[in-house]
Amino acid sequence: MTEQHQLEYGSHIIQYEIERKNVKHVNLNIKPNMTVVVSAHQDVPLDFIQRFVQKKASWILKHLGKFEKVQPEKKSEREYVSGESYKYLGKQYRLRVKKVQQKEDEHVKYLRGFLYLYVTDPDQYEKKEALMTEWYRKRARVIFQEALDKAYSKLEKYEVPKPTIQIRTMRARWGSCLKDSETILLNVELIKAPKHCIEYVVLHELIHFKYNDHSDQFYQMLYALMPDWEKRKVILDEEVVREL
Repeated sequence: MTEQHQLEYGSHIIQYEIERKNVKHVNLNIKPNMTVVVSAHQDVPLDFIQRFVQKKASWILKHLGKFEKVQPEKKSEREYVSGESYKYLGKQYRLRVKKVQQKEDEHVKYLRGFLYLYVTDPDQYEKKEALMTEWYRKRARVIFQEALDKAYSKLEKYEVPKPTIQIRTMRARWGSCLKDSETILLNVELIKAPKHCIEYVVLHELIHFKYNDHSDQFYQMLYALMPDWEKRKVILDEEVVREL
């Protein structure tokens, strides 16, 4: 069984997996896809492993940097011109770029199946990209908080602390739970998924404040609070990821 964990090191968040194996020593490995894996015997306490990773944090970040340099470059095909399609909450919106005279009038809004991008210079790519990025983040802050409020109402009776949300750009995961700082990290790309999928991710991470691994108890609670969570996960993994 693989356990998902993370630690804060300076301004960095190091995410790692723990694999329980019949080994004598605690071993650390960084895969080419930048996944950090720690293998340890079932009897090794979690706090020992956490201290082990903390001591290796500088080394981990150094090698992650090396692997990042050789990752396939994901080139953006976005030009931020009228007619392009953008996803928001599981639906596709066509972009319409409109020119405005004043910088204070530059903004993005969605209306009746379209995203409107108002900008003083329609040919300035960097500005258009920045406006769209900030709009997604603003919407994410609102929608993610709503999902947290809804999920927390189901767990409050279990004396789970209500965490704060931080929005990040993350590789290969939608969310992460930081128990020590009572924080849930959420991938900004999640705002492109349907609301019921966002609610699944938030609930999943929230339950980790009760059960820090993917134990039977974890899944029993997940099934009890969200019986259709598997269907929501399939939509994320098969439909949303493919279109990002």
